[in-house]
Amino acid sequence: MAGRKPEHSNKRIKKKSSSLFVKSDFFDYSLLFIILFLVAFGLVMVYSTSSYTAELKTGNATYYLKRQGIFALLGIGTMILISKLDYHWWKKWSLLLMCGVIGLLVLVLILGTASHGAVRWIAIGPVQFQPSEAAKIVIILFTAHMATIKAARIGNLKIMFKVLVLPIVAVALIAKENLSTGIICAAIALMIVFVTSPRIKQFVMMGFGVVALMGIFLMVASYRLERLKIWLHPENYDKGYQTLQALYAIGSGGIFGKGLGQSIQKLGFIPESHNDFVFSVICEELGLFGAACVIAIFVLLIWRCVMIAMSAPDLYGALIVVGVITHIAVQVIINIAVVTNTFPPTGVPLPFISYGGTALFGLLVEMGLVLSVARQIRISKEY
Repeated sequence: MAGRKPEHSNKRIKKKSSSLFVKSDFFDYSLLFIILFLVAFGLVMVYSTSSYTAELKTGNATYYLKRQGIFALLGIGTMILISKLDYHWWKKWSLLLMCGVIGLLVLVLILGTASHGAVRWIAIGPVQFQPSEAAKIVIILFTAHMATIKAARIGNLKIMFKVLVLPIVAVALIAKENLSTGIICAAIALMIVFVTSPRIKQFVMMGFGVVALMGIFLMVASYRLERLKIWLHPENYDKGYQTLQALYAIGSGGIFGKGLGQSIQKLGFIPESHNDFVFSVICEELGLFGAACVIAIFVLLIWRCVMIAMSAPDLYGALIVVGVITHIAVQVIINIAVVTNTFPPTGVPLPFISYGGTALFGLLVEMGLVLSVARQIRISKEY
């Protein structure tokens, strides 16, 4: 970080930060372009992968596209609004939001709606949403706030536990029905603390603790152990059908693919190909080249966020961006690893591209937070 700023500069920044909305001459248009490109590409792939299924189920080939498009528009509008807010404003609400999310996660276990054998949704009339998606955002805001407050003493194990106690409760509630999302939320909280803490030894100990907890969750639910067997030998199990079809799609795409909209595996062979296994259809239609370009766009997105984190005006802003980076990076890695069968099968969507309104909206809210941090960067030259 640069040297100490003049006193009058600090006063000017403090004066601005007291307002809910922040005026700034700087806006990260390159990051905005990447986000909008991913959203637009996601809508194209949702239509490509879901039109056949939507036609069969609803008689309307654009059914899923329209639903995803509505959430995309709402999410982009919310992202722009949040980008104009002073991100310090979230500090005063972080504890209340954390308690509210924990309450929603408990409510899911009591009154939640089941889908595909898992209780993860809350239904309000015709609308369903996953509290675990809101939990990702709140864990970022809460953990970043607590880590900022305790930054000077976070190397102390007791202080670190105080920072992580509520996120751990949320992670445990999520992991009961959705281990993969629980892992992502745990990674977010741990990475924020890792960036803040100067001690590595504690994280080694915590790593062993996380592995032990994962072992317990695997033992409690027998279907999770079955997934390990399916992962090793998908050809020997009926539930390995989706994995095999995804691998067929990836293999048949070749280097440049069959062409957009020309996938065969999406015609009922890959169940709900517009959800978690959309990457396999990308490989089939756009080939290895197209898949590599998609991965490159995600790398570019993460790199741009890293630049913002490094230039953030304070620790709180930097930690918010670190949390968002961790969420996107871990989710992309898990999704692609599952589709290519390098990781046991689990339900994790590909950010911005897989069908899912709540997930897309949550990601755009997070990107709004990143843009909000970027707006308050004070730089003398481009970086």
